[in-house]
Amino acid sequence: MRKVVAGMQMSIDGKIDGPDGYADWVDSWSDTFDLLPEIDACVLGRGMYSGYEQYWSAIKADPHSPLELSGNLPTAEEIEYADFALSTPHYLLSKTLDRVRWANTTVLRDAAEIDVLRMRPGKTIYVVGGAQTVSGLLDRGSIDELRLTIHPLVVGEGKALFATIARRHRLQLNEAKSRPDGTVSLVYTVGN
Repeated sequence: MRKVVAGMQMSIDGKIDGPDGYADWVDSWSDTFDLLPEIDACVLGRGMYSGYEQYWSAIKADPHSPLELSGNLPTAEEIEYADFALSTPHYLLSKTLDRVRWANTTVLRDAAEIDVLRMRPGKTIYVVGGAQTVSGLLDRGSIDELRLTIHPLVVGEGKALFATIARRHRLQLNEAKSRPDGTVSLVYTVGN
């Protein structure tokens, strides 16, 4: 069975978005977990899809222009991730969308379809978000590992990563790394 890994960037108080609806404290949305060589499929939820698609498509279309949200130029790592995102199959969990613009994207109606995907041959499946998708898949027992990048910031008001979690989950810390920018990378195995 393929492993399913969820990776998220969050503040120290567990927020993935600030009061304005985005994480203005994240300097780069590239792969902060060094997962790209292990992944051959990505999963995301309906709420995250349009912003994700627009962000990576904009970088791919013009990697030398400032990004709309931050005004910063894409990093080399973001340009690499844009190439990855546009060439890697994505699975979108949505009960409302019938079609998507993005190539290599398949709409799944039910989270149970992730279990079917896990049974197919392949590499790791990467759950890129959002919060409800991660929480829902965690509650179903469909996530094997959580990789969290914790930013040294208390946001206060904002969207919490685990706000919709329905039950308790035990985690085992496998790795903790601090980085020069003050972020901490945590890798947890999900238990019962």
